[in-house]
Amino acid sequence: MHGWTPRMMVHWLCLAVFVTVLLVQCDSKDPYGTLGVERKATLQEIRRAYKQLAKEWHPDKSKHPEAEQRFVEIKQAYELLSDSERRKAYDQYGITNEDAIVNRERPDYTTYSRFQDPFEHFYGAHNFNFHDQDISLYHRLSITAKYYETNILPKSRQTPQILMFYADWCFDCMKAANSFKKMIDTLEPYGVTFATINAGHEEQLVRRTGVHSLPCIVMVLDGHNYIYRESVFNAQHLVDFIRQKMPYKLLTPVTDDTLDAFLAGWTDNRARALILEPRVQPRLRYLITAFHFRERVAFGFVALNGHATRHIQERFKNHPSLDTLLLFNEFPARPVASISMSDIPTLTLNNVIGVNKFLVLPRLSSQPVLDGVCPVEWNRPRKRLCVVLVTENTSLHDGARQMLRRIALESSFSRERVRFAYIYREKQDEFIGALSQNNQLLQDALLKLVILWRRDTKHIRYEWLHEVVLQVDRASAENETHDQFFNSTKHKVDSAIQRLLRTSEALSYEAEVKDLLDEHAQCLAIRMLNRLLLAIEFMTDNVGQEHILPALSVIGTIAFIFIIGYLMSYLLRLEEEDIQQKQGKNLENMNGKASSYVPELRLHELRAEKYNGLVRLLKPGCRTIVLLTDMQSRPKLISAFHKAVWPYRKNKTLMFAHMLIEKGIGWYAELLRLSLSESREMKINPRNCIGTVIALNGHRKYFCMYHAKHPESNRGAKRMIKMTRHLTSMPSDPEAGAFLGMESSDSEASMSDVSEPKILLEENLLDGLPNWLDRLFEGTTHRYYINYWPDFTSK
Repeated sequence: MHGWTPRMMVHWLCLAVFVTVLLVQCDSKDPYGTLGVERKATLQEIRRAYKQLAKEWHPDKSKHPEAEQRFVEIKQAYELLSDSERRKAYDQYGITNEDAIVNRERPDYTTYSRFQDPFEHFYGAHNFNFHDQDISLYHRLSITAKYYETNILPKSRQTPQILMFYADWCFDCMKAANSFKKMIDTLEPYGVTFATINAGHEEQLVRRTGVHSLPCIVMVLDGHNYIYRESVFNAQHLVDFIRQKMPYKLLTPVTDDTLDAFLAGWTDNRARALILEPRVQPRLRYLITAFHFRERVAFGFVALNGHATRHIQERFKNHPSLDTLLLFNEFPARPVASISMSDIPTLTLNNVIGVNKFLVLPRLSSQPVLDGVCPVEWNRPRKRLCVVLVTENTSLHDGARQMLRRIALESSFSRERVRFAYIYREKQDEFIGALSQNNQLLQDALLKLVILWRRDTKHIRYEWLHEVVLQVDRASAENETHDQFFNSTKHKVDSAIQRLLRTSEALSYEAEVKDLLDEHAQCLAIRMLNRLLLAIEFMTDNVGQEHILPALSVIGTIAFIFIIGYLMSYLLRLEEEDIQQKQGKNLENMNGKASSYVPELRLHELRAEKYNGLVRLLKPGCRTIVLLTDMQSRPKLISAFHKAVWPYRKNKTLMFAHMLIEKGIGWYAELLRLSLSESREMKINPRNCIGTVIALNGHRKYFCMYHAKHPESNRGAKRMIKMTRHLTSMPSDPEAGAFLGMESSDSEASMSDVSEPKILLEENLLDGLPNWLDRLFEGTTHRYYINYWPDFTSK
């Protein structure tokens, strides 16, 4: 072995390990053979085989010396085959170890460098250049479908999530690795989250997201999947793609004329933020931040290089070449926070806006607002209190809310420990009702303060301040009386808060509450209307003069097509009316009296001279439907029969007829005898045959039967087959077969499980015929086959 190199020794060692693994797998027991089932066996068959073998080889029941070992093998085989993932791995790869399938689901890609030596040995070090493409980046960021459901979708409500779908041996994916890394380096500082998904391991997720080819980038935004369809993977193209999919007007354009209206819009329970930039279009980082805080903060964009924003620049005295963020609450005279930098980092934006995203006196309008203003504090040593004012959505209570807002603004307590808010009684009556004690009415809680401490998500400790009532007289809002009232009210509120903040002091009452009603939720009609208005606004803002002519051309083309279609349908309708008028005149000339054309359904009478044409000589696929009547019931039954078969009048494979039972009683009796294989002569009661409908297939020599007492009319085909077997098994029973028209006084008494009405009126005999016709054309009715058609002899 002096000529062996270390590399050759490594290769031979790997080959020996591989052969050993194969021998071990070949020596392992086949679980299918152990249980004695086929490879295509279902889970029920596997479970049944396991139960039987377990009873046979259980050590407590079997005296065989190898019973214990055999029982263990049976149990291991059942555990493998009852697990769909392990069974699939065994069928495909011969893997029987449970840990191996778990590791196979999440492959270890850290040793991919092992493929370097063979390629370098045969083709050189730079032909495939795997390391330049850094495929390991995909493996480090790889996620599963479960992670997609539990993390990606919820986080997409706040920030965009970029997913790269790849495969292990996809060379295009390898080429796109460097571009994908540049995308991460460019967009990750903006708050965009990146992840990768192995398409070979997550096929269901590939179908769900609509991935068409590999590699493929999908952006998940607000729970929706958007596929990046550009052929070039470029960071700038991805930025444009994200910007295009963002909701329209996340940043409302603000000018000198609209500034005051924008800042005064805090009545929607959202703070205001102004982004001032020396450019026409806002940066992507500000769009992403606005999307993240859109529920709590309304963002406006000010283009500093425009002529319509000079007053804003003079008012806030910002640097014209720097980006500026200004945050406002209910007092828009001055911002509560401001930042000016050439490039404001996303982390700084999130921190500043996160601290000031609530108004001084926010409204508890939904459960997320309650969680933000009054978070759960059960695991902290210090209590965090919320002072809530109960009001109604009316301008009469503006004074009370304004007073509490002033108390909150001048409060000496930190906002980390005490927060102020108000709530609408008519919107959140269930929540306020849960805070009522001693059968206190909701009306008594109006304009009163309640102090809350949330122990957990469902339980609240609270105490009402009954001595404080914020009823403010508007007429005395500016005089000394109002100031005195404000000072006394503020002193009472501060004293109560100071007392309840003590660790030794407990709030008086406790209640279990439900989640707040989301006052911002909109019905489907309103959401559709908002989308329509937003689309119209988008078209108005983005359609320029260069787009007007093509748009008008498209609209004109569509209108022209509709007009031509309407004219053609109108002319066709006129032509049809003219043809009908001409046919009416021809009939009038022929009959000597006016008549209108009506599509006719011809009913033939089944007689001896028409028997061959209606039955024996029918073409393949054609059938004749015959109604059995007598002279008395003929007018009523034919009318009902005509109404039932009228929808099938245009079917060229059907013919309709009626037969007088007095004339065809012999033919009908012979037909029944042939279908039931009776050797004796059938005795038929003609009165019982009235209302029977027979569908005759002359070519294939079978017929189907409808009768009001026929089991198939109300019991289904299976029940009817059972009754037919019962008839053929008792040929000597004179009571059997009343539903076929045989002579019987009480045919129902022979079967205890059939309960039919004793008396049927003639006008009700064909009530079930339409349903039977549906089953007839579906092919679910029972067919009575005969060897030949009997002769029709009239009496």
